[in-house]
Parts: sequence; C-alpha cells; structure tokens
Amino acid sequence: MSAPGMPAVVDREAFQAQLDELRTREKAHTREGDAIAAARRRLPMVEVDAGIELVGPRGPVTLLDAFEGRRQLILYYFMWHPGHPAAEQCEGCTWCATSVAELSYLHSRDITYAVVCQGPEEEGRRYHDFMGWEMPWYSAQGSLDELLVGREVGMMHLVCYLRDGDRVFETYWTTRRGVEAMDYSYALMDLTAYGRQEPWEDSPPGWPQGWTGTCARLRTDGRPIPQWSRIAAGRSDDLGG
Repeated sequence: MSAPGMPAVVDREAFQAQLDELRTREKAHTREGDAIAAARRRLPMVEVDAGIELVGPRGPVTLLDAFEGRRQLILYYFMWHPGHPAAEQCEGCTWCATSVAELSYLHSRDITYAVVCQGPEEEGRRYHDFMGWEMPWYSAQGSLDELLVGREVGMMHLVCYLRDGDRVFETYWTTRRGVEAMDYSYALMDLTAYGRQEPWEDSPPGWPQGWTGTCARLRTDGRPIPQWSRIAAGRSDDLGG
C-alpha cells in the first residue's frame, strides 16, 4: 500500500517489468522523432533578404553578419514589452534564453545561435547583461515584418537559416510548445514521478499539480524565476526604459 500521491510500491522484478514495457514505447517515440527530423531535413527552403537590418552592441548589422561566418544560423525571437521593467518582461522567453548556455557544440557543427529581441536595442541589451547571458543578442524591432513575414510579430519564434555564400534561406520555424526544443528543465521534469506538476498533465489522482498552466508557471513572487538569483547577486535590473 502506498501513501496518497505516491506511486505504488512493488518489488524490483515487478518494477523492471513495467519499466521494460514503457521502454518499448520510449524507443518507438525516439524512432518517430528521428523520422520527423529526417523529414525536416528534406523540407524546401525560402530565400530571405540577407541585408535585413539587425542592431547589435556596436550598431547596425545584417542578417548575413549574424551568421558570424558559419553555414547555419538559429535565431530565437524574444518577446518584448517596451518601457516595462525587467520583472514584467516575458517569463517564457527568459526561460528559453536561459536554457541555451553552452554554444560550442553548435559551433562545432557550423551553427551560430543568437537571440533577436523584438524591442529596443538598449532595453534588450540591459536585460541581456542583467541576466548574465553570453549569447549574441540583437534587436530586430524595425525589421520584424520582413523577418517574420506572415507570422505573428511579438510571439516567440525559433527560426533556422542556411547560408549559401551571400544568400540566406529560411529552412524551418516553430513557435509556442515547439520552442521546448531549447529547454532541458522540462525534459528532466518529464522523467520524474510527478512530472511538470501542472494541471493539464495526465497524472494519477493525488499527484501534486500546484503549478498553474498559464505563463505564471515560469514566475515566482512576481518575477521570471531565474531573475531572483541575479537580484541576489546584486546585479542591476534597470532597463532604462
């Protein structure tokens, strides 16, 4: 007998038997993911203007410049609330941007990763510095309609590009839950007995699900969760807006 909100307690043999059954499904899920990735590699692409302007710490650059000489580019489009303080900036985008820290593995495959702020360069740069991020960071406030043609400007997007000489092509994009590809925290939570602890999940009765299913799930005490360690370290969150 197990306590409420706890998995059943069984012997090692019974535990392993059910884990083996689940492993079959996990392997099928992995193979399907590989097949989807293979289909993604076979998508056509669309040319975009390589000269579209981004603004970096030293002024205007082009989309082509953002490749930093590499063959491929991944851009994360960070939602922004102009003039709002750091505590009111997008918790979801903060979660995504914080999750991608080590870039050397991407660079080894000739891929550059950068974040594009959908707001003013100065405000975004101050936020970038407050958070202690090291990834390349640009503002694309004046070029979003060109970069996100036909899509919802202001929404988080993850977009992949390929360079052929001085020509630039868009090869893939996703948004909403598609950007979970950037995250490891949720992937690890999904391995645990209680999962993400959010009410939309299919969990047994009594399982803790105290985290809201809204964007508030990525906040504590009025701020995006990872801001608190920066505040504790004495960093300024003044965005100058």
